This record gives sequence, C-alpha cells and structure tokens, in this order.
Amino acid sequence: QVQLVASGGGLVQPGGSLRLSCAASGVIFSFYNMTWYRQAPGKQRELVAAISSGGDTNYADSVKGRFTISRDNAKNTVYLQMNYLKPEDTAVYYCNGARARGRYSYWGQGTQVTVSS
Repeated sequence: QVQLVASGGGLVQPGGSLRLSCAASGVIFSFYNMTWYRQAPGKQRELVAAISSGGDTNYADSVKGRFTISRDNAKNTVYLQMNYLKPEDTAVYYCNGARARGRYSYWGQGTQVTVSS
C-alpha cells in the first residue's frame, strides 16, 4: 500500500522558517519525481517546488530564493525548507509523488502552514 505522510506544518511569524517533510512508503522512492503543492482558501492548488528522480529542481517564482526542496532517498523522504515566510505563503501544503508521466501518482494528506503575527 502506497502512503505519503506530510508533516512539519504549523504557525509561524512572518520572516520565520519551517521545514516540511513527506515520508513515502510502499514505493521505490528513488524512481519518483516529488512535488510540493499548496492550496490557499478560495484558490486553486499550485505547484511550489519539484525535484526529479535525478535531483533536478524547479520552483514557483513566488518562492524562489526562499524555499529549498531536497530529497533523501535512503530515508524515502522529500523536504521543503521554507525561509523568510510571508503571510501569502499560508496554505495547506501537499506532497505528490509521480512517475511514468503521471501514470502513477500519489498524494499525501496535506499539512497546514499559517504565517501570521
């Protein structure tokens, strides 16, 4: 059974940092491209950052220079280090693992990030 478990969300002040984790089980993690998405209230889900199975990364313009995505294949985990957080980063963050051009795609349950003073 495939499972992605996201964690690390919380309440943080503007300018603060959080690190999200997404642990995978039931898959050969190293084969998967991993992506963090977020969805704010009343808005569509958007891509935040992605890392390919080979380690190539991609970021939304709104988070470039502030967020870093990384993966540890030995731990079957992808991370999202978020620095200099802004109120507009407030959203539920979801991790996704996919391969074979999306033929196999799995979602984590989401973790809430709230940036507020």
